[in-house]
Amino acid sequence: MKRILHYLSKYKLVSVLAPLFKMLEATFELLVPIVVMDLVDVGIKNGDKGYIISRSLILVLFCALGFGFAVTAQFFSAKAAVGVAKDLRRDMYEKTQKFNHADLDRAGISNILTRMTGDVNQVQTGVNMTLRLLMRSPIVVFGAVICAFLIDPGSAIIFTVAVPLLLLVVFAIILITIPLFKKVQKKLERVLRATRQNLTGARVIRAFCAENEEVEEFDKGNNELFDIQKFTSGISVLLNPLTYLIINFATIALIYTGAIRIETGIITQGALLALYDYMSQILIELIKFANFIVTITKAMASANRIDEFFGEGTPMETVSAKRDANAPFVVFDNVSFAYPSGGNVLKNISFTAKRGETVGIIGGTGSGKSSLVSLIPRFYDAAEGKVMVEGLDVRAYEGESLKERVGVVPQRAVLFAGTIRDNMKWGKSDATDEEIIKAIKTAQGGDIIGAKGSLDAPVTEGGKNFSGGQRQRLTIARALVRNPEILILDDSASALDYATDARLRMAIRDRENPPTTFIVSQRTASVMHADKIIVLDDGEAVGIGTHDELLEKCAIYKEIYDSQFKGGDEK
Repeated sequence: MKRILHYLSKYKLVSVLAPLFKMLEATFELLVPIVVMDLVDVGIKNGDKGYIISRSLILVLFCALGFGFAVTAQFFSAKAAVGVAKDLRRDMYEKTQKFNHADLDRAGISNILTRMTGDVNQVQTGVNMTLRLLMRSPIVVFGAVICAFLIDPGSAIIFTVAVPLLLLVVFAIILITIPLFKKVQKKLERVLRATRQNLTGARVIRAFCAENEEVEEFDKGNNELFDIQKFTSGISVLLNPLTYLIINFATIALIYTGAIRIETGIITQGALLALYDYMSQILIELIKFANFIVTITKAMASANRIDEFFGEGTPMETVSAKRDANAPFVVFDNVSFAYPSGGNVLKNISFTAKRGETVGIIGGTGSGKSSLVSLIPRFYDAAEGKVMVEGLDVRAYEGESLKERVGVVPQRAVLFAGTIRDNMKWGKSDATDEEIIKAIKTAQGGDIIGAKGSLDAPVTEGGKNFSGGQRQRLTIARALVRNPEILILDDSASALDYATDARLRMAIRDRENPPTTFIVSQRTASVMHADKIIVLDDGEAVGIGTHDELLEKCAIYKEIYDSQFKGGDEK
């Protein structure tokens, strides 16, 4: 909760004004029974119409003032709550941008989305309710008890019994439900994770006729969520009936005691009516407070989860290192790597790449190809050894200085909603149309502009209005727009035919300042013309050399080559 209070401190003025106006509303509400008591005991008893009218006008004035204060308080509390939610979402989003790939793997996309949406919304509601009711409810309850003692201490004893019992019920429910609401959110995450996975993989699920199995799996998680929600709700809804039960017994006792005291002349009829009004105010306020407690319990559980989210992530530390002016442009020095889930992915990898060279990386599925190139822009850190760029350990680069020199084209071609131009400017925000068109042509995508009409052609979410080959060429162009010193093509030409793939590699080599290019592929044809080829098998470099050298010395490379080129004849 300290974090939420920190965010709320940015809205100090409205956070103070909201409960202040609620206190004013509550004050006028407490005065109403006293005016009614005078109206009955003086105006009605004596038949004084003028007195009745004057007291009625006072009641109307109190009503108008109370309404105005309530609306004002609602405005200020809503403003503070929305502001806190906005700031939370912004900082949470900013936090995700600072997550390294390992952090994202650990956190999980569904988990992050649940916390940025459901949990933040719950906190927003909790802040709103807190500013409106946290001060108002105690003031009305304890104010009503004090006023009751001022009117008739004997009858007010009933209040002193009822209120502690009510508070006992309220706080008992709080202690029970807080951990339960945490469980609800975790079950909700599981359902959302399954939903996201099924929607993104819908085509695969249908292709394997696995709809029924996925529905059963979803139902299992959904039923678990239903059971825990039903159990939690069953406990939380006890607040209202228990509150009514205690208050109704207190009201019966008050009326019984008040009737006796009226008969004996200790109190007046107006006084009993005022006492009954105060008891009703306590009833209404505690019902509100009970619902507030349920809401604040959920909000506290969500706030704790948000706090856990901010505690996640392991910032990549910058180390001190001296630049080796004589080192090749890219150096892998005895590098090993393992994902947080465990198990070495890369083992003792060593090689160098000169500026402008093309390095091919080939191997079977799961051999560590993508993991290897992800260490260059420091998406992950090596577990052992070091990776150097231009003679400096990648861990010694500060900020985004390393990533700005690297153009990465991932396996999955990702385009963002907008236009072609918008997507290309992700590579370079101030890129001119000439630079963009040149990059697209280098990526062999000139026909895309012709087909779509212009750089202003719309791109839907994920680039679904483009074919797989078009998406791949546009993502390659996006990386080329920034004119990177290092270009990583992570199996990013898999949807291109052999001829287009060959023209693409030739066009990159023929650039004025060709980048040091790393081509990850399972196609021998894509890497055979590279200056150096690294053959990976189960995370180990089993061969490093040119195409001809590897055909002679590396059995695994020759096996891959022979499987793709029948009898050594190129397709």
